[in-house]
Amino acid sequence: MMGEVLQSGAVDFLEVAPENWIGVGGRYGRWFRDYTERFPFMLHGLSLSIGAAEPLDMELVGSIKQFIREHGIRCYSEHLSYCSDRGHLYDLLPIPFTSEAVMHVAERIRIVQDVLGERIAMENVSYYAAPGQEMSELAFLKAVLAEADCDLLLDVNNIYVNAINHRYDPLEFLRELPTKRVRYIHVAGHYDEADDLKVDTHGAPVIDPVWQLLDKAYEIHGVLPTLLERDFNIPPLPQLLEEVGQIKTIQAAHLIEEHYVLSSR
Repeated sequence: MMGEVLQSGAVDFLEVAPENWIGVGGRYGRWFRDYTERFPFMLHGLSLSIGAAEPLDMELVGSIKQFIREHGIRCYSEHLSYCSDRGHLYDLLPIPFTSEAVMHVAERIRIVQDVLGERIAMENVSYYAAPGQEMSELAFLKAVLAEADCDLLLDVNNIYVNAINHRYDPLEFLRELPTKRVRYIHVAGHYDEADDLKVDTHGAPVIDPVWQLLDKAYEIHGVLPTLLERDFNIPPLPQLLEEVGQIKTIQAAHLIEEHYVLSSR
């Protein structure tokens, strides 16, 4: 996609993993600088490993802080999971839903926020097992957000996937999330392994039930910046922008409705 020119106005913002761009120079570095000067950018980290038992990688946190300042990044988000155990595991693994884990994770989030000098957003992740579970996913997520005083990156597809895999009501989950903490939204496609097993892949078009859940997210929490995630099987840019257009269409419908309600008062 880097060889294609993205026109200003085609998207509202872009998102990258900082680990892929920190320290990159030369032609790619100049390309990235050109884009951060033309578009707002979010960072979505892959390596913070906020739920791990080992010490935080403070060198990484320091590099992210510098990167945020260099490029005027609007928000830094990470996964509410862990990905290391005396070395990187190259997967996002579930944190046990326990009170002890809430306190552990929240303390680490507060440390990162103190170093960065800003709130970060933690993403509700997809998971396929819940080892040592003592509370629901929803209760765990809300407890971490409150204890750490951080924001939420709301991933709509992850709610859909988890709701099927772990048999809960996605709308009830959406309604119970604290609106004031939702910073922005992710929407993506997934893989249907079976009727009762969905795998979050970011490698397929968004399906209608996920679009409908995004619509409900706007209804409940308001229209928020929303990113279309696509990590592989990436179609031509015009096709990709059609999906971005679907996001804008849903947003516009809510903004028109909101304007009508305000005008009627």
